[in-house]
Amino acid sequence: MFYWLIELSNTFPSFGAFRTVLNVFRYITFRTGGAVVTGALFVFLFGPWIIDHLRIRQGKGQPIRVDGPQSHLSKKGTPTMGGLMILSGLTVGTVLWANPLNPYVWIVLAVTLGFGFVGFYDDYLKVTKQTTSGFGGKLRLLIEAIIALVACYALVRLNRDPASTALTIPFLKDTVLHFGWFFVVFGAFVIVGAGNAVNLTDGLDGLAIVPVMIATASFAMIAYLAGNAVFADYLQIKYVAGTGELAVLCGALLGAGLGFLWFNAPPASIFMGDTGSLALGGMLGSIAVAVKHEIVLAVIGGLFVLEAVSVIVQVVSFKLTGKRIFKMAPIHHHFEQLGWTEPQIVIRFWIISVMLALAGLSTLKLR
Repeated sequence: MFYWLIELSNTFPSFGAFRTVLNVFRYITFRTGGAVVTGALFVFLFGPWIIDHLRIRQGKGQPIRVDGPQSHLSKKGTPTMGGLMILSGLTVGTVLWANPLNPYVWIVLAVTLGFGFVGFYDDYLKVTKQTTSGFGGKLRLLIEAIIALVACYALVRLNRDPASTALTIPFLKDTVLHFGWFFVVFGAFVIVGAGNAVNLTDGLDGLAIVPVMIATASFAMIAYLAGNAVFADYLQIKYVAGTGELAVLCGALLGAGLGFLWFNAPPASIFMGDTGSLALGGMLGSIAVAVKHEIVLAVIGGLFVLEAVSVIVQVVSFKLTGKRIFKMAPIHHHFEQLGWTEPQIVIRFWIISVMLALAGLSTLKLR
């Protein structure tokens, strides 16, 4: 909306007096800041109403695993689907502040909302049937894969540069792996993997949202730099015209995430649920594919990778040997079983996320 105002001032001479003031809306940095504030305010203002509405509709709230940590039983009755708060603030902030003519914004937003819908349906089944399992895992993965494949195809078609189907290697400025059209499958794997990795991380109050915000802030910077020809050339990273606008979308998520954290801080008034975790992971994955920093996502989002790998290792080990590597998976539950308190796990994982983000951002210069 604000981007249209400056275009309108250039079209009608009578608006010329406002042109100097409105010109500030041209700057991605200014609009990103505006999106942060808008996303946060929306969730702060409407969050209590959403929580009350979900609590009334859900009744018993999110089911708690009986085979999980016993300390979690005290959380019984807490409403879920808090991702609706985040997605609402994210969408409002993006629509108000992003350039509506930028296709990257709409592709990433479509993936985010698509994954959010999948997560919402999963949460809906859990709440209505009062079970910890939603709809079939294979069907869910298939739907996610279709969304991701369509998005990756659109991203490749949008960026007609031959490098659009290549994988860049961090710390190496001239080394790329050319995948051809197989890159669409690889990109879809990144998006689906990111979505489910964040989903697995969401198990403690505040554990997922802060690392997501840290990763989002990092990719806001990467998107801004990759979408600027001067900065991209200086840093010797792949220049992808138009991706700088994704920083605005990242800003909207940062603001909405801050608002959600206000209500999700221990003891949580609402859980993010699959509605939020799948959507936010899918968003991070699609941004990484768009700006050609897929491997960097694995570094910055290393905490999510660790959570996912812990589940894979646990399942494979138990099926092959009948033994479990961890006391409980995902790995944050393992530390709970070792006696760590929930705040200790959450804050220490936040610290790890900050360190990983710094390591990932260092790849921009160390080439």
